[in-house]
Amino acid sequence: MKLNSGFLALVLFASFCASASITNNVPPADLKILSRTEWKANPPVATMKTHTLNRITIHHTATLQKADRSLKDKLQALQKFSQNPGTLGNGKPKPAWPDVPYHFYIDCHGGVAEGRDVNAVGDTNTEYDPTGHVLVVLEGNFEEEKVTDAQWATLVKVVSWLAARYQVAPADVQGHKDYAQTLCPGKQLEAKLPELRATLTQKK
Repeated sequence: MKLNSGFLALVLFASFCASASITNNVPPADLKILSRTEWKANPPVATMKTHTLNRITIHHTATLQKADRSLKDKLQALQKFSQNPGTLGNGKPKPAWPDVPYHFYIDCHGGVAEGRDVNAVGDTNTEYDPTGHVLVVLEGNFEEEKVTDAQWATLVKVVSWLAARYQVAPADVQGHKDYAQTLCPGKQLEAKLPELRATLTQKK
């Protein structure tokens, strides 16, 4: 059967788009993400709202880094805290959340783990709506500590991949405090975000 040249071009274009989509959905080879299965996550304890992603928002845990604990242990502890009612460091009560509030977690060694399903809206203790936001958190209190070199290198890789995957503009990569009254992600990390946006701009 002889194919019309226009039809053939359309098929090839569709094939290219499909390949590009698959590539964007897969992290780069040098970015190993610890999966929920690998850190033995429990299932969500309630239904979560889905959303369309158009922003990337950076957080810190606001707790001091624990270099002696494994990434797996940190995620399990965060999930246990998240899925039960409790009290925050400022004394404010926290309701039980369906799952960990963030979509990706980067520890002080630069390890990164999968948190909440990225297609589900995250949770927050502050007055902003995280619908549409991919939430990336770094371990540490960056009002007091510095971002480690390993963390920064991983953050650049994670955000570069997510920005390409969800077509997020560099201007829409912001810190938590850009949307709410909070110190998060801490002054040490907030000061580096312009550098992160500049890196994304160069990659476009």
